[in-house]
Amino acid sequence: MKGILGKKLGMTQVPLEDGTVVPVTVIQAGPCTVVQKKTATTDGYTALQLGFEPLPAAKVTKPLRGHFDKKHVQPVRYLREIKFSDPDSFDVGQEIKADIFAPGEKVHVTAMSKGKGYAGMIKRWGGRRGPMGHGSKFHRAPGTLAAPRSGSRVFPGRKMPGRMGFDRVTVKNLQVVRVDAERNLLLVKGSVPGTRGRLVIVRSAGR
Repeated sequence: MKGILGKKLGMTQVPLEDGTVVPVTVIQAGPCTVVQKKTATTDGYTALQLGFEPLPAAKVTKPLRGHFDKKHVQPVRYLREIKFSDPDSFDVGQEIKADIFAPGEKVHVTAMSKGKGYAGMIKRWGGRRGPMGHGSKFHRAPGTLAAPRSGSRVFPGRKMPGRMGFDRVTVKNLQVVRVDAERNLLLVKGSVPGTRGRLVIVRSAGR
């Protein structure tokens, strides 16, 4: 297992060798700095704490500044843990770049989806509307919420209006089409969650 932090730059399309054109998402993958190593003896699991997007020390809180100073690494905006099958092959302060992936590999991409704001039942859950005639008093309302006989109350889990989107979403088994190691770019087939500039986590699909 391996992974990297990155940023979604947008979508485009690229031609393949057989002449077909596929839609791809361009991800700025790294460079990421290894800030901390998690081992089975000290932490109970193996992982690497990666940092992405350097920041001036003045913009980092005092506890985080002490964490970075202890590891002798530059402060970063994002810190995330990713499980690695061989964390011993990396050192604290080492940079991980986009070339850890190769074209043709399958990856899982995790990000926060686009926020839609407050939405009603029809938009949020795909509910059905009532008649749209002038005499109808039931157009896009949620309708009856409680059970008619047993309980006479609204049961937990009822689909209601509320905040829609901005959820942590993982799209699995996306194919890496191209890797630009010089510019730290990954071109992944298909779409990934989130808006442009959103932080994404790219992990290998293999267990």
